Amino acid sequence: MATTTLHASTPLTERVGALTTERLRGIRRGLEKESLRATPDAGLALTPHPAALGSALTHEHITTDFSESQLELITGVHADVDSCLAELREVHQYVYQVLREQGDEMMWVSSMPCGLPTDETIPIGRYGSSNVGRAKSVYRMGLGHRYGRRMQTISGIHYNWSMPGIDSEAYFGLIRNFRRHAFLPLVLFGASPAVCASFVQGREHALQPFGEHSMYLPHATSLRMGRLGYQSDAQSTLAVSYNSLEGYGASLQEALTKPYPAYEQVGIRNPGGDYNQLATSLLQIENEFYGTIRPKRVIRPGERPLHALRERGVEYIEVRLMDLDPFEPLGIAASTMRFLDVFLLHCLLSDSPPDTPEEIAALARNQHRVAARGREPGLVLEQDGRERVLTDWALQLVDECTPIAQAMDAALGGDGHMAALRAARAALQAPETLPSARVLEHATREHGSSFTRFALQHSLQTRAQLLALPFPAALRERFVAASTASIEAQKRIEASDTMPFDIYREEYLRPERLGLGLKRRGSGAAPQVLQAAAL
Repeated sequence: MATTTLHASTPLTERVGALTTERLRGIRRGLEKESLRATPDAGLALTPHPAALGSALTHEHITTDFSESQLELITGVHADVDSCLAELREVHQYVYQVLREQGDEMMWVSSMPCGLPTDETIPIGRYGSSNVGRAKSVYRMGLGHRYGRRMQTISGIHYNWSMPGIDSEAYFGLIRNFRRHAFLPLVLFGASPAVCASFVQGREHALQPFGEHSMYLPHATSLRMGRLGYQSDAQSTLAVSYNSLEGYGASLQEALTKPYPAYEQVGIRNPGGDYNQLATSLLQIENEFYGTIRPKRVIRPGERPLHALRERGVEYIEVRLMDLDPFEPLGIAASTMRFLDVFLLHCLLSDSPPDTPEEIAALARNQHRVAARGREPGLVLEQDGRERVLTDWALQLVDECTPIAQAMDAALGGDGHMAALRAARAALQAPETLPSARVLEHATREHGSSFTRFALQHSLQTRAQLLALPFPAALRERFVAASTASIEAQKRIEASDTMPFDIYREEYLRPERLGLGLKRRGSGAAPQVLQAAAL
């Protein structure tokens, strides 16, 4: 489909009117949901990834993220919100069936972790003996050395989104606007205002005591997205521009290839010869770059993600700032997804001037302010070098989204998108109804101001609710077959390896593999030998 060209002088309402029903119905979305496995005493489950869930290396829908104890449940690509959630629900049901059969573990419903053991006791993900499996584990070992394992146990839900007729330039315009307006979904859907005290033990922080074994900030929305979450002093030195694919790629390439002194001190291997990390560069691989949103492309076997983007352009975007909603059994509501669809369209259709280093720095300050103080009355953010009251700005954005929501409802039927906007406006005007406020209110009223007891009760309730749903024998058989097939696929990968891991690592990380026009180097490792799923 041809890409639609929109001029800066075109009003937003006209741009919305130019969208055809076919294109609106062509929007696709998918979910990736992380959850820790927890024990009945609200501790981290230290058992291996359950064998009945299949291979974490090759299973299409059930894998692990950083930790062996951190499940990641993945849907396919869906044309509507309801079918996407229906698939996620089925995956949850099977996981809970398996967890019930092997003991009493549950999925932790909060983004901020349950009670954690000492940092070195948190198990990193294991993916078998193949080169790609070992690389995935070494990468996670590196994350532990660089940021600490506790930080990596934070969980979230990623929203993958695409629309037909959008080229890389338009996607980068969307990304720039999303970053400018990311405070809005942080306020509306942030649900991590408190943490278990074990998470910050031994760390400097500005949190306040909150009942038994808990810490919090009274107006926080998402500690996960603040200074205690996925933040990095090293990565804060990166001023990555989103003005073009070329500039974005150049910024990432430097971070992926230039040695970073602190990580050089860690070294590739420890004195015993075991690997500490994949590389000593600022980023080991592309996935290490933290951000609220990413441009993405499905990669081919053995291909580097940055090469895929440069070679074939942006295929979809990945929204990464969404907390798990502990009040929703699947971690996200249908209304939230519909709001995101409308919001992303607003980001796509609105004027998107180039970013600057000054704006990038201001956006980082806005993010930290909203994460820690987003419900504070009268809170101001930075907009174009001036101060702007958060609620005024947020309500303006919601108003601007109205014609988009109307167009989505007209194309898809019902009034779900307008209902999502109405709910957002009501929540902004009554901040005590926001998820982050409800977490604190429920924890205070029902659990003696204990975040841990609050999250444990909701985890138990969610487990009971999902186990009570019908789960037909045919559906179970399909999941069992998928798990068995994934284990066989892992065995085939392990049997087909012909290259020592040392060479595999060096070959995968060659700077030439990040650029355009990837060529086979001599008679060495061909891309297909690199068997690489995403690390």
